[in-house]
Amino acid sequence: MLTREQYDAVIGHCLDGFPDEACGMFSGPLAGPDPSLGGAAAPTGVIGAVHPCRNADASARTYTVDSRDLLRAMRAAEEVGEEIVGVWHSHTHTDAYPSVTDVRQAVDSAWLYAIVSLKHGAPVLRAYRIADGGIAEVPVELVD
Repeated sequence: MLTREQYDAVIGHCLDGFPDEACGMFSGPLAGPDPSLGGAAAPTGVIGAVHPCRNADASARTYTVDSRDLLRAMRAAEEVGEEIVGVWHSHTHTDAYPSVTDVRQAVDSAWLYAIVSLKHGAPVLRAYRIADGGIAEVPVELVD
């Protein structure tokens, strides 16, 4: 669940980063233990904050979240009792669907992985859970 302001920040960061891929982190609250995650706490689905980050790759085809920006996002989340619960990045030349590289780089099966496609001009944001090589789309709900 994203606020309209958070959504606009994500889309704006992706447009500002064009022609390179842009990226950032989501933070939010965690729920109780989830048996499907081996007892680890799962995100509630509510996004508390978006943290635009620099793409250390400076590439139109790949992204790596800058380590200093990641650390800043982690500290900002911790200050308000939240955790990093996902990542977003843009696809400049393909649809908003995880690539083979995106699946390989998915670091946490509980995270939300959002992709903003800029392929057709108007941005398209879709979100997924990626676990054990499997991809499951999750709905993106915008709230005011």
